Amino acid sequence: MATSKIAITIDQNLLHRLDFLVKSQRFANRSRAIQEAVAEKLARIERSRLAQECAKLDPKFEQEMAEEGFA
Repeated sequence: MATSKIAITIDQNLLHRLDFLVKSQRFANRSRAIQEAVAEKLARIERSRLAQECAKLDPKFEQEMAEEGFA
């Protein structure tokens, strides 16, 4: 996968916590930790959006559509 270099501004307390995780070898480096955090947050947002869209569906109508070809 191609990567891009970016610059970010981060709260000093968060940076200390991040560095602790890197020192504890939870992550190989800061970049990897931030990459994983962003990926996890985006996945969580996408799952939430999918759940919101699914909640809009009418179960009875969806069942009828699913069974339409069986009759």
